[in-house]
Amino acid sequence: MHKLVAELEQAKVGIVRMNEPLAGYTTWKIGGPADIFIIPGTEEELATALQLLHRHGIPWCVLGRGSNTLVSDKGVRGAVIRLGDGFDNVRFEDETVSAGASYSFIKLSVMTGKEGLTGLEFAGGIPGTVGGAVYMNAGAHSSDISRILQSADIVWEDGSRAVFGNEEMQFSYRHSILHERRGIVTGAAFRLAVGDRKEIAAAMASYKDRRRRTQPLQSATAGSVFRNPPNDHAARLIEAAGLKGLREGAAEISQVHANFIVNQGGASAEDVLTLMQRVQLTIERTNGVLLVPEVLLLGER
Repeated sequence: MHKLVAELEQAKVGIVRMNEPLAGYTTWKIGGPADIFIIPGTEEELATALQLLHRHGIPWCVLGRGSNTLVSDKGVRGAVIRLGDGFDNVRFEDETVSAGASYSFIKLSVMTGKEGLTGLEFAGGIPGTVGGAVYMNAGAHSSDISRILQSADIVWEDGSRAVFGNEEMQFSYRHSILHERRGIVTGAAFRLAVGDRKEIAAAMASYKDRRRRTQPLQSATAGSVFRNPPNDHAARLIEAAGLKGLREGAAEISQVHANFIVNQGGASAEDVLTLMQRVQLTIERTNGVLLVPEVLLLGER
């Protein structure tokens, strides 16, 4: 690892650290160290870093704002990549908005609304990055990325680059081609429509008020833990099974929203995983439905 780190530093791929604790980079405040932690500031630095990792056969993963992610207590073997400030940008051109992959998805929603553009109101409560949203085909309120994405800039694992259009991304529910082919989104362009600023603001205010009433926004969570099964909602199933308030160590199923798990202080990844498994077993036994995790599990088990 030391030899690779020296090569990464010599190649000037951005910030490179060894044994970096990851808990501070996640919204759950959970996670052990990454063997190598890389923060590239440009697409060129990212491509070079991926080329070196590929050459050395070192596994890697991406960490955005740390929502929707559970990092193992043992940490992550290999490299963790977190896109730097060079990817935190936005540009408007007529009805198209382009944003870097590390730009806040919530902030993008607010900015487009102020510009009088409609189509991103659903993003106002999704606490991640643009890149993560594209990767997951993030959505809410009966809309998602697939409805508005025009194109995505991607750096593949061998350092090559491409621009993929909407159809090429092969979107489906919480899924994109990046689940099948290894690459990192570095930016995206969204095709929106001119709307009424007051109507957009009213819709976003309504969504925000609903989130405030129905989600534990002030607690350490990762967002929705499980995907919604077809024609149903994970939260409804969990609440109907009487599992609100169920605890494992310092991890607790939220009393506010049953599809959120709250770190009440000092919870481990193992606490969260055990609690998730208890929920899955209960719902499968009582409803015959296997809940599929929406959160991404990173690291060594």
